[in-house]
Amino acid sequence: MTTTQQFLTIGLVILGTMATRFLPFLLFPADKPTPPLVQHLGRVLPGAVFGLLLVYCLKNVSLVSGSHGLPEAVALAVVAGLHLWKRQMLLSIAGGTVVYMVLVQTVF
Repeated sequence: MTTTQQFLTIGLVILGTMATRFLPFLLFPADKPTPPLVQHLGRVLPGAVFGLLLVYCLKNVSLVSGSHGLPEAVALAVVAGLHLWKRQMLLSIAGGTVVYMVLVQTVF
């Protein structure tokens, strides 16, 4: 990559980052109410992302071979327990990931 291409790439990355940071404030100013569609998406998307992550993580689990899905089941229980206890999605995901990795690396 030439120096010109490098500067152009850096400039475009900066422009893209600034656009994604500033665009929501331009589209939804503070003095106007948030559109109902955006409010609805704010309510349903976290659960949808959580469900998508769950399906993606469990799609290749085999109950008839290997560890029979035990580390996945334990991690899933930890995620559910943390989420019911604290109601913080990132904590739930991080806690389940840590438990799963510890189980896979040390126990199974």
